[in-house]
Amino acid sequence: MRLYRHTADLPAEERGAVVALGNFDGVHRGHQTVIGTAQRIAAELGAPSAVVTFEPHPRSVFRPDDPPFRLTPFRVKTRHVEALGVDQLIVCHFDEGLRHKTAQAFVDEVLLAGLGVRHVVCGYDFLFGHKRSGDPAFLSRAGRAQGFGVTEVGPVSDSEGGVYSSTRVRDALTAGNPREAAHVLGHPWEIEGRVVHGDRRGRTIGFPTANIELGDYLRPAFGVYAVRAGVDRGDRTVWLPGVANLGARPTVDGTVARLEAHLFDVDLDLYDLHLRVQMIDFLRPEMKFPSFDALKDQIVQDAAAARAVLADAG
Repeated sequence: MRLYRHTADLPAEERGAVVALGNFDGVHRGHQTVIGTAQRIAAELGAPSAVVTFEPHPRSVFRPDDPPFRLTPFRVKTRHVEALGVDQLIVCHFDEGLRHKTAQAFVDEVLLAGLGVRHVVCGYDFLFGHKRSGDPAFLSRAGRAQGFGVTEVGPVSDSEGGVYSSTRVRDALTAGNPREAAHVLGHPWEIEGRVVHGDRRGRTIGFPTANIELGDYLRPAFGVYAVRAGVDRGDRTVWLPGVANLGARPTVDGTVARLEAHLFDVDLDLYDLHLRVQMIDFLRPEMKFPSFDALKDQIVQDAAAARAVLADAG
């Protein structure tokens, strides 16, 4: 997959793609259908397939004081899009200039002058342009007038009629239901970040942890999770079982939320490496214990529960 951070970077031979257009936070099953539709049309037309997305997420520009909400920061989104087999990922920098660009100007300047699109695919709820004045119907009218195709993908639902959406994933995670989030995403939700130095208390009781700051990630339900952690080994990722605490650590008077993952049966130096931590199941809420010894006893129980859950999960 070729990554372009500005439409001006696009070589002439890369123009004329079939474009999936959207924010794609989470790259869930609904997003995958939009992207897959673009890939199918691209194959039929003999054109490149592309995903056009926006960074930073427009919500962080419109509502900068909101709590962190992202499911997939850019690095993670890029990996998920690449795994789908897309030819190009094109990033539109979302700033005040793009925020105030009219829907027609976006079509004229970005889609046509910048990308030379042949066909655009978007979800039924995609909105763009100043004051969100552009929608799939607007794109269809512009396409008919200006010579490019448009396909609107309707809601994509599971067998019980639940629509796949980023909001549904967020709701599941904040409710402490990572299994439901994984159902909507089509893969476990994960937190990725650089391993930072902690207070090393876990090492003193036989449970060393890899600590990851949460940054722009959505804050899921605080508590203890059964996890799988991905460690890079050359060009492949090795997945290791573990248990993790996500929260502010009230027993030791912590104030900043972070993820602390203990990997079973290994002793690895992970400092300063990027670690992927998949949230497999929620074991219990975060709580404050009367002593560090009481916390240690609970960690032993948490580790046993996580091992059992991961064994059943396969």
